[in-house]
Amino acid sequence: MEDANGQPLSLGSGFFARDGQVATNLHVVEGAARGYAKLVGKETKFNIEGYTAIDEKRDLIILKVSAFGAQVISLGNSDSVQVGEMVYAVGNPRGLQGTFSDGIISSVRSDTNGKVFQMTAPISRGSSGGPVINCYGEVIGVSFASRDDGQNLNFAIPSSHLSASLAKPANLQPLYFTKFEGVSWIRDPLVWNGTATYKFSLQNKHRWSIRNVHCLVLFADQLQRHVGFDIVKVPDPIPAGARKNITRCSIFDIPQLQNLDFNGWNVADRIAFLISSIIHSGQNPR
Repeated sequence: MEDANGQPLSLGSGFFARDGQVATNLHVVEGAARGYAKLVGKETKFNIEGYTAIDEKRDLIILKVSAFGAQVISLGNSDSVQVGEMVYAVGNPRGLQGTFSDGIISSVRSDTNGKVFQMTAPISRGSSGGPVINCYGEVIGVSFASRDDGQNLNFAIPSSHLSASLAKPANLQPLYFTKFEGVSWIRDPLVWNGTATYKFSLQNKHRWSIRNVHCLVLFADQLQRHVGFDIVKVPDPIPAGARKNITRCSIFDIPQLQNLDFNGWNVADRIAFLISSIIHSGQNPR
């Protein structure tokens, strides 16, 4: 998965619940603007065209994929699952394709979003969205979480929720889940020394490198009135956990935005337009 700036996002797992339709977790595609799917053991990449069903409450989504003829896995009756029943988790933990692990249903628990299965079949980062199958090869759950502070604490969403999503598909929607994060306020006053300068830093809190970062910096006077803006593009990679210091010598260096007439616009209008401009430019990073 990639975001609008072409930054790689997390890997995940999934399975064909219907021809051309892949079931997975919603959090697998969080922040994504595009992506592709691969069959285990194959190198061909199939574009994700969008999604046809989504269940935000239960962290499920049905993706439309350009692959056809792939093997579809039947959904089982998750309502009949019993504690102690043998199950098998399939997925790509840490990117290790086609990992197959076994275990039992150790508990059937309830949370605010309904019933979940606790199981001993091990899963790790990258397993999310993978099928949990019974001894008949039917999907009775979708892996979605595990706890690192204990052993055999792995969880799956019952497939009955997935059946409900498949039963009422919507029109194809584009795969674009905008995720804004890292917003902060820079309250240092600007000092005139021949040129207007200011500094700030970008902290990459992810476990992977990021690039093509776009920043919208808004300037306000002492009465908190909007007086200007700056758009900062940082194309260079920022390693995981690293901090990059930014120094700007001009707060109005985007010619196409300098010439816009903002008279009569309120601050909300300006911010909405500028964010829209960033998203648009981010879809075609230079």
